[in-house]
Amino acid sequence: MNRGERASHPQRIVFSGVGEKDVYNISAPFKDEGEWIIAGRVESRDSEHSDVIFFVERDGRWLPREGAPTFELQDPFHCMISGELVVGGVQIFPHPEKLGGLMWRTVFYRGARLSELRPFFSGPDGMKDLRLVGLADGSVGVFTRPQGEKGGRGKIGFTRVPSLDALTIEAIGDAPLLDGQFTDEEWGGANEAHLLRDGRIGVLGHIACFGSQGDRHYYPMAFIFDPETGSYSPAELLAVRDDFLPGPSKRPDLQDVVFSGGLVRGGDGLAVLFAGISDADAQRITVRDPFYDAERGS
Repeated sequence: MNRGERASHPQRIVFSGVGEKDVYNISAPFKDEGEWIIAGRVESRDSEHSDVIFFVERDGRWLPREGAPTFELQDPFHCMISGELVVGGVQIFPHPEKLGGLMWRTVFYRGARLSELRPFFSGPDGMKDLRLVGLADGSVGVFTRPQGEKGGRGKIGFTRVPSLDALTIEAIGDAPLLDGQFTDEEWGGANEAHLLRDGRIGVLGHIACFGSQGDRHYYPMAFIFDPETGSYSPAELLAVRDDFLPGPSKRPDLQDVVFSGGLVRGGDGLAVLFAGISDADAQRITVRDPFYDAERGS
Protein backbone atom coordinates (compact mmCIF):
# COMPACT_ATOMS: atom_id res chain seq x y z
CA MET A 1 0.00 0.00 0.00
CA ASN A 2 1.34 3.41 -0.95
CA ARG A 3 1.89 5.94 1.85
CA GLY A 4 0.87 9.51 1.07
CA GLU A 5 2.69 12.58 2.32
CA ARG A 6 2.73 12.81 6.09
CA ALA A 7 -0.45 14.06 7.73
CA SER A 8 -0.19 17.25 9.79
CA HIS A 9 -1.98 19.64 12.14
CA PRO A 10 -4.03 17.17 14.20
CA GLN A 11 -6.82 18.72 16.26
CA ARG A 12 -9.17 17.16 18.79
CA ILE A 13 -12.86 17.87 18.17
CA VAL A 14 -14.46 18.80 21.47
CA PHE A 15 -18.02 17.63 22.16
CA SER A 16 -20.26 18.68 25.06
CA GLY A 17 -23.77 18.00 26.22
CA VAL A 18 -23.56 14.19 26.32
CA GLY A 19 -22.49 13.70 29.93
CA GLU A 20 -19.50 11.41 30.42
CA LYS A 21 -20.02 9.53 27.17
CA ASP A 22 -17.44 9.36 24.39
CA VAL A 23 -18.08 10.74 20.90
CA TYR A 24 -16.14 8.99 18.15
CA ASN A 25 -16.39 7.57 14.59
CA ILE A 26 -17.75 10.90 13.45
CA SER A 27 -18.89 11.94 10.00
CA ALA A 28 -17.40 14.81 8.06
CA PRO A 29 -19.35 18.05 8.54
CA PHE A 30 -22.30 18.66 6.25
CA LYS A 31 -24.71 21.55 5.87
CA ASP A 32 -28.35 21.36 6.90
CA GLU A 33 -30.58 24.40 6.74
CA GLY A 34 -27.53 26.66 6.55
CA GLU A 35 -25.76 25.15 9.56
CA TRP A 36 -22.76 22.85 9.70
CA ILE A 37 -23.51 19.48 11.31
CA ILE A 38 -21.30 16.61 12.52
CA ALA A 39 -22.89 13.23 13.22
CA GLY A 40 -21.16 11.28 15.98
CA ARG A 41 -21.32 7.89 17.67
CA VAL A 42 -22.10 8.59 21.33
CA GLU A 43 -21.38 5.76 23.73
CA SER A 44 -20.36 4.90 27.27
CA ARG A 45 -16.77 3.65 27.56
CA ASP A 46 -17.90 0.21 28.81
CA SER A 47 -20.68 -0.36 26.23
CA GLU A 48 -21.25 -1.08 22.55
CA HIS A 49 -24.77 0.36 22.63
CA SER A 50 -24.66 3.81 21.11
CA ASP A 51 -26.72 6.64 19.70
CA VAL A 52 -26.02 8.76 16.66
CA ILE A 53 -26.40 12.40 17.65
CA PHE A 54 -26.16 15.43 15.35
CA PHE A 55 -23.96 18.25 16.66
CA VAL A 56 -23.54 21.95 15.86
CA GLU A 57 -20.56 24.14 16.78
CA ARG A 58 -20.93 26.79 19.45
CA ASP A 59 -17.84 28.73 20.61
CA GLY A 60 -15.42 25.99 19.60
CA ARG A 61 -17.43 23.12 21.08
CA TRP A 62 -19.89 20.82 19.38
CA LEU A 63 -23.26 20.49 21.10
CA PRO A 64 -26.31 18.36 20.25
CA ARG A 65 -28.50 20.25 17.81
CA GLU A 66 -31.79 21.14 19.42
CA GLY A 67 -34.72 19.39 17.77
CA ALA A 68 -32.55 17.07 15.63
CA PRO A 69 -33.38 13.36 15.54
CA THR A 70 -31.35 10.78 17.46
CA PHE A 71 -30.88 7.30 16.06
CA GLU A 72 -29.94 4.14 17.98
CA LEU A 73 -27.05 3.39 15.62
CA GLN A 74 -23.25 3.20 15.38
CA ASP A 75 -20.78 4.79 12.94
CA PRO A 76 -22.86 7.44 11.13
CA PHE A 77 -22.29 8.58 7.55
CA HIS A 78 -24.06 10.78 5.03
CA CYS A 79 -24.20 11.66 1.34
CA MET A 80 -26.35 13.64 -1.07
CA ILE A 81 -28.09 11.79 -3.90
CA SER A 82 -30.29 13.62 -6.43
CA GLY A 83 -30.53 16.56 -4.05
CA GLU A 84 -31.71 14.42 -1.14
CA LEU A 85 -29.87 13.91 2.15
CA VAL A 86 -29.09 10.26 2.90
CA VAL A 87 -27.92 9.34 6.40
CA GLY A 88 -26.99 5.88 7.61
CA GLY A 89 -25.38 3.89 10.38
CA VAL A 90 -24.94 0.43 11.84
CA GLN A 91 -27.84 -1.07 13.78
CA ILE A 92 -27.07 -3.83 16.27
CA PHE A 93 -29.60 -6.42 17.47
CA PRO A 94 -29.55 -9.77 19.31
CA HIS A 95 -27.85 -12.55 17.37
CA PRO A 96 -30.50 -15.02 16.16
CA GLU A 97 -28.36 -18.07 17.05
CA LYS A 98 -25.65 -17.08 19.57
CA LEU A 99 -27.02 -16.53 23.05
CA GLY A 100 -25.89 -13.13 24.29
CA GLY A 101 -24.27 -12.30 20.96
CA LEU A 102 -24.96 -9.38 18.64
CA MET A 103 -25.66 -9.09 14.93
CA TRP A 104 -25.60 -5.94 12.83
CA ARG A 105 -26.89 -4.38 9.63
CA THR A 106 -26.52 -1.02 7.86
CA VAL A 107 -29.68 1.09 7.78
CA PHE A 108 -30.47 4.20 5.74
CA TYR A 109 -32.67 7.28 6.12
CA ARG A 110 -33.52 9.89 3.49
CA GLY A 111 -35.18 13.29 3.38
CA ALA A 112 -34.87 16.87 2.21
CA ARG A 113 -33.30 17.83 5.56
CA LEU A 114 -32.42 16.32 8.92
CA SER A 115 -35.82 17.08 10.41
CA GLU A 116 -37.53 15.12 7.62
CA LEU A 117 -35.40 11.96 7.59
CA ARG A 118 -37.34 8.71 7.27
CA PRO A 119 -36.06 5.11 7.09
CA PHE A 120 -36.07 3.62 3.62
CA PHE A 121 -33.69 0.65 3.47
CA SER A 122 -31.95 -1.94 5.65
CA GLY A 123 -28.97 -3.85 4.29
CA PRO A 124 -28.19 -7.55 4.71
CA ASP A 125 -27.76 -8.89 8.23
CA GLY A 126 -24.07 -9.06 9.10
CA MET A 127 -22.92 -6.33 6.68
CA LYS A 128 -21.36 -3.05 7.78
CA ASP A 129 -19.82 -0.38 5.55
CA LEU A 130 -22.52 -0.14 2.90
CA ARG A 131 -22.02 3.20 1.14
CA LEU A 132 -23.89 4.98 -1.65
CA VAL A 133 -22.85 7.57 -4.22
CA GLY A 134 -24.76 9.37 -6.96
CA LEU A 135 -23.11 8.71 -10.33
CA ALA A 136 -22.74 10.94 -13.38
CA ASP A 137 -25.54 9.19 -15.31
CA GLY A 138 -28.03 9.57 -12.46
CA SER A 139 -27.73 6.00 -11.21
CA VAL A 140 -26.54 5.09 -7.70
CA GLY A 141 -23.26 3.36 -6.97
CA VAL A 142 -23.26 0.91 -4.06
CA PHE A 143 -20.12 -0.16 -2.20
CA THR A 144 -20.65 -3.35 -0.21
CA ARG A 145 -18.64 -5.31 2.35
CA PRO A 146 -19.62 -8.97 2.64
CA GLN A 147 -17.99 -11.26 5.19
CA GLY A 148 -17.79 -15.03 5.41
CA GLU A 149 -17.80 -17.34 2.44
CA LYS A 150 -17.74 -14.51 -0.10
CA GLY A 151 -15.77 -11.79 1.66
CA GLY A 152 -13.68 -13.53 4.31
CA ARG A 153 -13.01 -11.04 7.10
CA GLY A 154 -14.51 -8.29 4.95
CA LYS A 155 -13.82 -7.15 1.37
CA ILE A 156 -15.22 -4.30 -0.74
CA GLY A 157 -17.67 -4.96 -3.54
CA PHE A 158 -19.43 -2.64 -5.97
CA THR A 159 -22.65 -2.56 -7.94
CA ARG A 160 -24.99 0.08 -9.31
CA VAL A 161 -28.75 0.49 -9.22
CA PRO A 162 -30.97 2.90 -11.18
CA SER A 163 -32.13 4.83 -8.11
CA LEU A 164 -32.45 4.74 -4.33
CA ASP A 165 -35.83 3.06 -4.78
CA ALA A 166 -34.14 0.20 -6.67
CA LEU A 167 -31.78 -0.68 -3.82
CA THR A 168 -32.32 -4.33 -2.82
CA ILE A 169 -30.75 -7.04 -0.68
CA GLU A 170 -30.32 -9.14 -3.82
CA ALA A 171 -28.41 -6.42 -5.69
CA ILE A 172 -26.07 -5.99 -2.74
CA GLY A 173 -25.51 -9.73 -2.40
CA ASP A 174 -24.65 -10.06 -6.09
CA ALA A 175 -22.12 -7.21 -6.12
CA PRO A 176 -18.72 -8.35 -7.48
CA LEU A 177 -15.72 -7.93 -5.19
CA LEU A 178 -12.72 -5.76 -5.96
CA ASP A 179 -10.40 -8.73 -6.36
CA GLY A 180 -6.94 -8.54 -4.87
CA GLN A 181 -7.48 -5.39 -2.82
CA PHE A 182 -6.95 -7.07 0.58
CA THR A 183 -5.17 -10.21 1.69
CA ASP A 184 -7.16 -12.89 3.48
CA GLU A 185 -5.65 -11.73 6.79
CA GLU A 186 -6.89 -8.15 6.26
CA TRP A 187 -10.30 -6.59 6.09
CA GLY A 188 -11.59 -3.20 5.06
CA GLY A 189 -14.48 -1.16 3.81
CA ALA A 190 -15.59 2.03 2.13
CA ASN A 191 -16.44 4.93 4.44
CA GLU A 192 -17.26 7.73 2.01
CA ALA A 193 -17.47 8.08 -1.78
CA HIS A 194 -16.79 11.24 -3.80
CA LEU A 195 -17.94 11.58 -7.41
CA LEU A 196 -15.01 13.04 -9.33
CA ARG A 197 -15.25 15.35 -12.33
CA ASP A 198 -14.43 12.61 -14.84
CA GLY A 199 -17.14 10.26 -13.51
CA ARG A 200 -14.80 8.09 -11.47
CA ILE A 201 -15.26 7.69 -7.71
CA GLY A 202 -12.81 8.73 -5.04
CA VAL A 203 -13.24 6.27 -2.18
CA LEU A 204 -12.24 7.01 1.40
CA GLY A 205 -11.99 3.74 3.28
CA HIS A 206 -10.13 1.79 5.91
CA ILE A 207 -7.91 -1.27 6.01
CA ALA A 208 -7.49 -3.35 9.17
CA CYS A 209 -5.78 -6.40 10.58
CA PHE A 210 -5.04 -8.17 13.85
CA GLY A 211 -1.64 -7.85 15.51
CA SER A 212 0.33 -10.74 16.95
CA GLN A 213 -1.28 -10.21 20.38
CA GLY A 214 -4.81 -9.99 19.01
CA ASP A 215 -4.90 -6.19 19.04
CA ARG A 216 -6.60 -4.37 16.18
CA HIS A 217 -4.93 -2.04 13.71
CA TYR A 218 -7.10 0.26 11.56
CA TYR A 219 -5.72 2.68 8.98
CA PRO A 220 -7.47 5.29 6.80
CA MET A 221 -6.85 4.76 3.10
CA ALA A 222 -8.16 5.98 -0.25
CA PHE A 223 -8.35 4.75 -3.82
CA ILE A 224 -10.00 5.73 -7.12
CA PHE A 225 -12.62 3.44 -8.66
CA ASP A 226 -13.93 3.49 -12.23
CA PRO A 227 -17.61 2.39 -12.23
CA GLU A 228 -17.54 1.82 -15.99
CA THR A 229 -14.64 -0.63 -16.08
CA GLY A 230 -14.47 -1.88 -12.48
CA SER A 231 -10.78 -0.97 -12.32
CA TYR A 232 -9.29 0.74 -9.30
CA SER A 233 -6.04 2.35 -8.23
CA PRO A 234 -3.75 1.02 -5.51
CA ALA A 235 -4.86 2.08 -2.05
CA GLU A 236 -3.02 5.03 -0.50
CA LEU A 237 -2.49 5.13 3.26
CA LEU A 238 -3.51 8.58 4.53
CA ALA A 239 -2.38 8.57 8.17
CA VAL A 240 -1.51 6.36 11.13
CA ARG A 241 -2.43 6.62 14.79
CA ASP A 242 0.84 8.32 15.73
CA ASP A 243 -0.01 11.23 13.40
CA PHE A 244 -2.86 12.17 15.75
CA LEU A 245 -2.85 13.57 19.27
CA PRO A 246 -2.45 11.13 22.18
CA GLY A 247 -5.73 10.26 23.82
CA PRO A 248 -7.93 7.67 25.49
CA SER A 249 -8.73 4.21 24.17
CA LYS A 250 -11.89 2.19 24.72
CA ARG A 251 -9.77 -0.91 25.38
CA PRO A 252 -6.03 -1.59 25.22
CA ASP A 253 -6.45 -3.63 22.02
CA LEU A 254 -8.06 -0.63 20.25
CA GLN A 255 -5.29 1.91 20.78
CA ASP A 256 -4.04 1.67 17.18
CA VAL A 257 -7.42 2.36 15.56
CA VAL A 258 -8.09 5.24 13.16
CA PHE A 259 -11.56 4.91 11.65
CA SER A 260 -12.16 7.08 8.57
CA GLY A 261 -15.20 9.31 9.02
CA GLY A 262 -15.10 11.72 6.12
CA LEU A 263 -12.88 13.84 3.91
CA VAL A 264 -13.39 17.55 3.26
CA ARG A 265 -11.47 18.49 0.12
CA GLY A 266 -10.03 21.98 -0.06
CA GLY A 267 -9.48 22.30 -3.80
CA ASP A 268 -5.80 23.17 -3.24
CA GLY A 269 -4.32 19.69 -3.05
CA LEU A 270 -5.05 19.34 0.66
CA ALA A 271 -7.98 17.81 2.51
CA VAL A 272 -9.12 17.46 6.10
CA LEU A 273 -9.73 13.93 7.35
CA PHE A 274 -12.28 13.51 10.15
CA ALA A 275 -11.74 10.31 12.09
CA GLY A 276 -12.62 8.26 15.11
CA ILE A 277 -9.58 7.54 17.27
CA SER A 278 -9.13 4.42 19.42
CA ASP A 279 -12.92 3.97 19.72
CA ALA A 280 -13.02 6.79 22.28
CA ASP A 281 -12.03 10.07 20.63
CA ALA A 282 -12.65 12.25 17.55
CA GLN A 283 -10.00 14.24 15.71
CA ARG A 284 -9.28 15.95 12.41
CA ILE A 285 -6.02 16.13 10.51
CA THR A 286 -4.74 17.69 7.29
CA VAL A 287 -3.69 15.23 4.57
CA ARG A 288 -2.78 15.40 0.92
CA ASP A 289 -5.97 15.19 -1.13
CA PRO A 290 -5.76 11.63 -2.55
CA PHE A 291 -8.03 12.54 -5.49
CA TYR A 292 -6.47 15.89 -6.47
CA ASP A 293 -4.03 14.66 -9.09
CA ALA A 294 -6.63 12.44 -10.75
CA GLU A 295 -8.99 15.36 -11.22
CA ARG A 296 -6.20 17.49 -12.67
CA GLY A 297 -5.49 14.77 -15.24
CA SER A 298 -2.03 13.88 -13.98
